[in-house]
Amino acid sequence: MAEKAEYVLNLVQMSGILAPIIFILFHTLRQFFFIPVIVVCLAGGLLFGAVFGSIYSLIGLTLSSFVVYFLLRIFPSFHKKLQEIKVKWFGPYANFTTGQISVLKLVPFMHYQLLCFCLMERKKTFHEYALSSLYTNIPVVVFYTVFGQFFKHFSPAMGVVFLIGLTVLIIAFREKFVIIKWKDFFKATS
Repeated sequence: MAEKAEYVLNLVQMSGILAPIIFILFHTLRQFFFIPVIVVCLAGGLLFGAVFGSIYSLIGLTLSSFVVYFLLRIFPSFHKKLQEIKVKWFGPYANFTTGQISVLKLVPFMHYQLLCFCLMERKKTFHEYALSSLYTNIPVVVFYTVFGQFFKHFSPAMGVVFLIGLTVLIIAFREKFVIIKWKDFFKATS
């Protein structure tokens, strides 16, 4: 895995003016190679600096979200599989707000396509989904591109504080009510 990442970084560095295009394309396709978002955002900061790395990562990650949207529309089995994962991880009544999804994208081990699926359930039209996807990608891109270089200096205690902070934000941005269908409520109690 490290050799592949090093090869891609060298390829992007040597490609000159095409480097941003290759990087954005790689960011868009990284989900098919099972490469975490964080790794590619960190690479963008190393290759292009904080500002351009953030811009290129935001474009690539947003295009990646669009790919997930269209894959979910085209392949019902993919949609069903993500629905099952969502119910398994979060329960049948989880309905995340856009703010919660934005914070959950900051969690390093979260399933990015699952979060796109949750956003898609919340935003029914492509236009709404596209804008929300762009907005929810900004924190993860900026955070991991700009501040990613400091993670190697984090102590385990700092990591725990970081995760507790994210948990507090997720709770603060939660929806304050849950709608349970009448038949589901009485089926669960009987």
